[in-house]
Amino acid sequence: MNRILKWGLAIGGGALTVESLRWAFSVTNGPSQRYEAWEKAPYREFPNKVLIVGGGFGGFTAAKKASDLTKGRDDVGVMVISRENFFTFWPMLAGAIAGGTETKNVAQPIRRGLISSGVSFRRAEMESIDHENKLVNVSGTVTGREQQIPYDHLILAMGGEPAYFGIPGVEEHCISMTGIGTAEEIRNRVIERYEQTILMRGEVPQSALTFVVIGGGATGTETAAELHSLVHDVLPPDYPNIDPDRVKIILVDSNEQILKELDPALRRAARKRLDGMQIQVINNVRAEEVTGGKVSLDDGQEIAAENVIWTAGARASLKLEDLGELPSDARKGLAVDAYCRVEGYENIWGIGDCAANINGEGEPIPPNAQAATQGGELVAKNVVAAIDGEELETFEYQALGQLVELGSQFAVNDVLGIKFSGFAASLFWRATYLYKLPIGQNRIRIAADWMLDVFFKPAATQIRDREL
Repeated sequence: MNRILKWGLAIGGGALTVESLRWAFSVTNGPSQRYEAWEKAPYREFPNKVLIVGGGFGGFTAAKKASDLTKGRDDVGVMVISRENFFTFWPMLAGAIAGGTETKNVAQPIRRGLISSGVSFRRAEMESIDHENKLVNVSGTVTGREQQIPYDHLILAMGGEPAYFGIPGVEEHCISMTGIGTAEEIRNRVIERYEQTILMRGEVPQSALTFVVIGGGATGTETAAELHSLVHDVLPPDYPNIDPDRVKIILVDSNEQILKELDPALRRAARKRLDGMQIQVINNVRAEEVTGGKVSLDDGQEIAAENVIWTAGARASLKLEDLGELPSDARKGLAVDAYCRVEGYENIWGIGDCAANINGEGEPIPPNAQAATQGGELVAKNVVAAIDGEELETFEYQALGQLVELGSQFAVNDVLGIKFSGFAASLFWRATYLYKLPIGQNRIRIAADWMLDVFFKPAATQIRDREL
């Protein structure tokens, strides 16, 4: 059966690779850059300067859309400032834990994609806003001195942070899902425990080989499944003296069932899949405290574990606390209207996880990647409309569904009301997210990763920081 599945993946992966090559080359060799380097006017010289803070799903989409809408115009300049020159393609992050997808391919390089569209980019950290003079103060220079970047319209798309809810020990002792480095940190932690176990000839406490994932949403569930793949599929050839069944993977969730956003039938399918992987699921409990050696739950249970991964909550960017003059809520983010404008400001806008976006009826919009992308499209339209004195549009969120992959051969999907699971759902998951990758060459590289994974086990390497 596994042989059939592998050949199915190979055939499907081959088709995806061919399509990705065709598509990526069409993107790479398609329309030329909007400006040649010597033709583009400096951002500061444009009469209408649109400054976007944050290069994630929302910020990147807003910049590309604003550039498209103003193509052929010389009165609108767009710049993005971001702490990193890439953004994490979150749907594929968990897959990097087992090594089936390279982390460098999950990181989407945004500088080239923006520059080729005529958008300026600066890797910098926003420190404050001078509202009176319409300036954003940023750091990140060699000298350490702050620089000032002007704006006429400011779009805040700074994303979110893990929320720890004041639970003792979570921030100190958990690995929090914060981005690219997290997948590598989790993989390195597993390999480190294996190396210690080999060195000690197996005489390590069970807590050293117990991994607790807190949070039963899509991220937590996918993380638990990828941990299983790493332990049972990738590492055994390198560590034949360690019984994979000795490793415990426990998923802790405060809800009655995992993946509460999905249809009950899909939840049951996912739970059955995890049970088959021997992943223990504990529902209806919350973490009360985390220490270096155990997790205490609010029902009195204690789990002896030295490896805890936190995926149970998120909040708006902490940077908002430095912008106290803007109306915001620590958990939900910036207070914005249905047009994505920050309340009380005509030229400051908020989207994504850092904003409490609402639709035309005042109903909250979920803080997810779909909403951030749709918000990026809308805010670009509204900024350009505001510049041109035209009517603005309200945010009408369209939920397209949810896809959750549990290992490389199984997924549970809800797409526009159509619900399906299994191997075919896994192929659909991969085809969909390969399609959605914004950078053409990354499509090729990830498709190649998946093809190679059919025939070769990913390398079980641990890159450690060492003092020279």
